[in-house]
Formats: sequence, structure tokens, C-alpha cells
Amino acid sequence: MDSFEINKIIAAVLLTALIIIGIGKFTDILFHVEKPKESAYKIEGLEIASTDAASKSAETKVVEAVDIKALLAMGNLDHGEKVFKKCTACHQIADGGKNMIGPNLWGVIGRTSGSISDYKYSKAMVAHGKEWSFEEMNSYLIKPQAHIKGTKMAFAGLRKEKDRASVILYMNSKSNSPKPLP
Repeated sequence: MDSFEINKIIAAVLLTALIIIGIGKFTDILFHVEKPKESAYKIEGLEIASTDAASKSAETKVVEAVDIKALLAMGNLDHGEKVFKKCTACHQIADGGKNMIGPNLWGVIGRTSGSISDYKYSKAMVAHGKEWSFEEMNSYLIKPQAHIKGTKMAFAGLRKEKDRASVILYMNSKSNSPKPLP
């Protein structure tokens, strides 16, 4: 095969790529669709991030308050025990139980985050230093990495409200002195 044949093959490949790209651009212009600025689906209880057009550097997050009583009313202990099985890969929930990949969660509701002495928490969890209330645990279980940036917990989170409520009720029941429900 001489160089003239190779040049024709390369030219054919380049021309084909240009035609495909050109058709794509042309169809984008021909079938242009204006996208709405606001989503049509509103999901309550999730974070909404908004940026001010005048100052791009200022970003604020608005978190809608969750009625924890109504949320906990959705859950039950049996369902919580089933959902908690996802957590048993890394956590144990037993009185005097050992720490695994994650800390033992016995009596976690009402305890300060990062407070078990024989477990090496991430710096982010120790710095968080809040009490694990029902509300705090709910926010954390939605998406742990988003709630406490830099946590070692690689769990994706529990999206369903019933699952979160049931797990929180189950974890609260696993304590020598469970916290009273709000």
C-alpha cells in the first residue's frame, strides 16, 4: 500500500468524524429546547443549594426542617432491624461489643460524635463533636459524606424516610437507657 492510499483512508476517517460532529451540532440548533430554571419535582427534606448570580463566590445552603415526630412515626423496630443489616458489615450494636470497621453503635443516640476512646475516628468526625440526637442522626443517615465532609464512613446513605426512621428507632432501643421519643 503506497502513501496515496493511506492518505485517502485517513481523509475518509477524518471526513466521517467531521460529518458526525457537524450533524450533531446542526440537530442541536434545529431542535433547541429551553430548559426551565427550576426543577419540576420538589423533594422536601433535602438540601437545596442556590447561588447568587451577582456574586458567584457566595454559595448558601438552605436546609428545610424535618418534623422528627412525624418521621419517627413512620418507622418500626422490626423494619429497623432488617434495614440495620446493611450496617452490620461495618458496625456492631451490642452492649460491650467490639469496634469493627466502624465503632460499636450501642447507645449511640444521645452520645457525642467521635467520643468512643478505643476507636480511631476521622478528624472530621472528632471535629463535628455534636450529640447524636434524633434530628442529627436523620441528617447524617441521608448521606453521611455530605453531612460530615471528610468522614471515613463510605456508606451511600438511606434515602427512604421509613428506612431512616426505623433504623433510628432500632438504634435508640439498643441502649441501657433509650432516649424518650420527641
